[in-house]
Amino acid sequence: MHPKIHSEHRPISNSRFSPCAENIPSGVNVAWPMKSLKPTTGWLWLALIPSSESWLIADFGKSQRPLKKGLKTTSRTAERPGQTLNIDLCFVPQTHEIASKLPAVSGSSGRLIIEPIQDQEAAPNYPGQVFEDEKLSYTQAMTEFVQASEKVTISERADMSSTTTQKRELRRQDAQLRSQRRKVRQQRALEDSAWKTQRAERKQQQSTFASRSNPERDQLEDRWKACRQQRKQTQKKREIENQLWRQKREHLIQQWSQLPLTVWIAILVITDNCTRQCLGLPLFVAGAKVTSEMIVQALKELLPPELCFLITDRGTHFRAKVFDKLARSFEFVHVLIARRRPQSNGIAERFIRTLKEWLMDEQWGDEHQLRACLQQFVAFYNDRPHQGLPVAGLSPNEFAKRVNLYNFNQNYSVYHHPD
Repeated sequence: MHPKIHSEHRPISNSRFSPCAENIPSGVNVAWPMKSLKPTTGWLWLALIPSSESWLIADFGKSQRPLKKGLKTTSRTAERPGQTLNIDLCFVPQTHEIASKLPAVSGSSGRLIIEPIQDQEAAPNYPGQVFEDEKLSYTQAMTEFVQASEKVTISERADMSSTTTQKRELRRQDAQLRSQRRKVRQQRALEDSAWKTQRAERKQQQSTFASRSNPERDQLEDRWKACRQQRKQTQKKREIENQLWRQKREHLIQQWSQLPLTVWIAILVITDNCTRQCLGLPLFVAGAKVTSEMIVQALKELLPPELCFLITDRGTHFRAKVFDKLARSFEFVHVLIARRRPQSNGIAERFIRTLKEWLMDEQWGDEHQLRACLQQFVAFYNDRPHQGLPVAGLSPNEFAKRVNLYNFNQNYSVYHHPD
């Protein structure tokens, strides 16, 4: 026990004890029995720490519950360059103006999910702001709140000029038109089936015409003529319905063509897990329609021969059978991260964020200018200091050189000075 800490069996009501005994921090054990405690609790351990004026009491026991701690994760990186790679897909527009923010785009599900860009300069405006005025009574505030809510509803309906709202409305109309067309086709299929049944009955009746009397023949002929006349009218009605449906479809297509269309380009991000080097940024003009075959073909030209692990997310592009063939051909392990854990591929995710922040200040008008920008970024990124490396202040290229030199010296010493 520390020489300045004395353990004694002293009552808490002793006058030499400081009034701060109620707030007892954790510390060393000093025994003191208390009858009010449960039998399983045992002794209350106190520490008497002398000070210049009075004794300070500190509880160093386990009478208090331990604080709950969150999940502590552990991460490790590759031990040598080229051992592990992190890859991911990034989507950017085909054209871009300087200082305009690039939206977050996800293509893991096979279709692009674009996060809308919010206007940072616009002041917030919502009906609940009327409650900030303390001069208004509750009844007056509620009345103004109802009026403000109605104004917001009207403004939302009038805001049909925005591209997002127009696209949503066109999709709704297209879905409604498809649903109506589906019901019409089902009804027509039933009508066609009934018409085939009538034609089959007509053939059977014709085979028995010789044994029938003339009045029966005339009656059957009149009935068949009425059925044929009704069928002709149905065919004409169908032609009119088809024409109206085509007109509606053409009108929707025309409205879609008038909307501003954003063409997306896919970029494959390839980063080294050990050195954080960017090994390349292959560009795919197909954008959202990029296939796994395209990605595999680009990887074949950039994968290092010493590759052991390739880390990707569970997107549809990375779970195709061609990836399994690529893994067997290059003899590496394809590592799919856990579901809903994008931080497991955090090196590639953080690289995409850095790439988009850099591209925000660049301008390009087509894929050729974008490819030139990406080449400049690779040179800039690999030669700048990286804060995620074990040695602070080193660039990915410099860190790779030092790691390779260290591994060479280790192998040289083992080869020339064996144990």
